[in-house]
Amino acid sequence: MRGMIPSDLGLLRQATALQLSPDGSSIAFTVVSVDLDGNEYRSRIWLAPTDGSSRPRPFTSGEARDGLPRWSPDGRVLAFISHRDDKGSQVLVIPVTVSGETVVVSSWPEEVTELAWSPDGERLAFVARDRDEARYGTAGETRRERDMPPRHLRRMQFRLDNEGWIVDRPKHVFVVPADGSAKPFLVTPGEHEAEGVTWSPDGSRLAFVSARHDTRDLDAASDLWITTPDGGDQPRKLTETVASYSLPSWAPDGRQLAYLRNPTPMDEPRHNQVGVINVDSCDRLELTTWLDRNCAPFPGARSPVWEGEHVAFAIEDAGNVHLYRVPADGTGKPEVVVGGDRWVAAWDAAAGAVAFASTTPTCLAEVVTARAAGGERQLTDFTGPFAATVQLLEPERFVASSPDGTEVECWAMPPTGVQAGRRYPTLLNIHGGPFTQYGNRLFDEVQVQAGAGFGVLYCNPRGSSGYSEAFGRAIRWPEADSDPGSGWGGVDYDDIMACVEEASRRFGWIDADRLGVLGGSYGGYMTSWIIGHTDRFKAACSERACNNLLTLDQNSDMAGFFASYVGKSHVDDAGAFLRQSPISYVKDMVTPVLIVHSENDLRCPVNQGEELFVALRLLGRQPEMVRFPGEGHELSRSGSPRHRVMRAELILDWFRRQLGDPS
Repeated sequence: MRGMIPSDLGLLRQATALQLSPDGSSIAFTVVSVDLDGNEYRSRIWLAPTDGSSRPRPFTSGEARDGLPRWSPDGRVLAFISHRDDKGSQVLVIPVTVSGETVVVSSWPEEVTELAWSPDGERLAFVARDRDEARYGTAGETRRERDMPPRHLRRMQFRLDNEGWIVDRPKHVFVVPADGSAKPFLVTPGEHEAEGVTWSPDGSRLAFVSARHDTRDLDAASDLWITTPDGGDQPRKLTETVASYSLPSWAPDGRQLAYLRNPTPMDEPRHNQVGVINVDSCDRLELTTWLDRNCAPFPGARSPVWEGEHVAFAIEDAGNVHLYRVPADGTGKPEVVVGGDRWVAAWDAAAGAVAFASTTPTCLAEVVTARAAGGERQLTDFTGPFAATVQLLEPERFVASSPDGTEVECWAMPPTGVQAGRRYPTLLNIHGGPFTQYGNRLFDEVQVQAGAGFGVLYCNPRGSSGYSEAFGRAIRWPEADSDPGSGWGGVDYDDIMACVEEASRRFGWIDADRLGVLGGSYGGYMTSWIIGHTDRFKAACSERACNNLLTLDQNSDMAGFFASYVGKSHVDDAGAFLRQSPISYVKDMVTPVLIVHSENDLRCPVNQGEELFVALRLLGRQPEMVRFPGEGHELSRSGSPRHRVMRAELILDWFRRQLGDPS
């Protein structure tokens, strides 16, 4: 059986965005697929009984992008979001257990990102961007940019990758009758963004998250607020404007909110913790500090879920994402609900049932249910048809020891069809972030690399999430006042190189003289940094990289963020930014490098790739640069399907040319 090839992207099916019915008997979830011919993503809503009494079935047509299924409180109808074209979103309500017609509740010109029923089933709250009509025109009107007035900027975060300008399109909370009898009502007017909407159990209040203080772009703090759904009262702030709060959810008795909290958003990285707050007294209680793990997994963090007097939540743990629950009064420690060597990609809990989409290195995200009284039941099988065509390889976990004795979790994967006694060119992959993790989920890129005949390595060096907070904070800059570390390119570099050397000793299929290195974002940074500090690798691919941290801190949609690692802004200490920038070591870069960048990238703008390319050419080197039009920072994960296939093919071609064809 053959290994995975880039065009197999069109065969992938992924379950996500699931929700249990209020009685726990049914589950609605979204299945995302790829249409390579149409160069589009398709998604449709599926339904399944949680007891497995009948097979899961598609509920919507799949001709568009449908998602965010939300059961009504009585479980009789389903609300969801549909994207029939590129002109925005429709909020739809469709009967499930009763007869009736589909109701178009609202058509909105922007992406609807959140959707929630009122407890009485009469209204829906949603979150979407609200265009300034003075700039963009009224609904249905198209204006040329040259006819628009100028933008006035007062704070640093005025654009967002993959979303464009946000200064005149803030996110807001809206409420609309579920029968579509009236237009959406704006609950959170003004310039301040609002999200994370949740209804109180009696329907009299909405909780949400918003940053409404003058220094919000400098301190990155955000607060919990409550207001009335009719906008009759001024919103009331519950928190202290120091931390960053997100994703609240109401307790069943309406007295408390559970939330996620980053305690020091400009002193990164920190573990997000689960806590509860009394909405009257504003007294807070943190519930998860003893775990010393991050409770906001990337991607796909969701709000904690109340299960009676307990709160359920997810954590990152050593390459896995697990589910836990903890007593809301703080009287007990968190306990595992869903563990094992797997990655919980989406989940929900209701009426004593838990449902989740679970993936492993050789399994697509499948829907699974569990009850306290019984075991797990897998409801879907998207992996079966795919695995019947493509051989998916299981990586081998191993541990490398860094020079200072730190243990580093690593994985190795031989090429498809590996032959005993033969050595193969091998690619080291470095994840982005840096506060993210590799782990036990199906990662299409490494499967494609192995399918092309390359060996594969990857690891979680210091700076990664999924381990202790000290492990993540080890790469803060030496200049930082709290927890000073090595800076990027310090102990993380040591850990990555230790992975390479240990793997070269351990696995006979690795050709240690034909090693390649690649990564994107922070992984691109580390790729550029590595080739400026060693010639151990024979070829490199630096993608959407951070090459000049000084200019990046000025030009990124996250301008000012890097001070959270450095401890100082670039205005106060430009030298600290340049010292840890790969561009400062460009004269030492002799490794052939492919530079891949997206022209619409706002996170690491394209000038980051251009600076490296121009500097290398001025030195007489032979870099190659590939620029993808119309794409942002998320090209490798959510870019247009054809561009994703092209990207994978050109990276494989680059390493074949530099390392030799492994076939």
